[in-house]
Amino acid sequence: MNSKEIMEKVVKCMDSKKASDIRVLDISSVTTMADYFVICQGNSPAQMKAISEEIEEKLAEQGVKPIGREGMSTSYWILMDYSDVIVHVFSGESRSFYSIENLWADAANVDISHIVTED
Repeated sequence: MNSKEIMEKVVKCMDSKKASDIRVLDISSVTTMADYFVICQGNSPAQMKAISEEIEEKLAEQGVKPIGREGMSTSYWILMDYSDVIVHVFSGESRSFYSIENLWADAANVDISHIVTED
């Protein structure tokens, strides 16, 4: 899978677990770290865990495994590193505090309206 396919699969997984405020930043033009940040918010620690587990399970089915994971035992920020796609699952409070979208304001927002379902 290429980075765009991984990003789209991550967004679908987040959406299937009813993550809030899913956003994708194309960071490829501002850093060599990765191509995409995929960011969402969970409404509880249990939902955050379910979102991250869904992502990991569905990508593993495609032979894609994270090279790193952080925060799986916390209830405020889960980070999953898929090399060219970095996944951030935040609690609402942590998302506001860390404000990743503002820190990476030079990155382009990716239109994901064709991927997510409408409520």
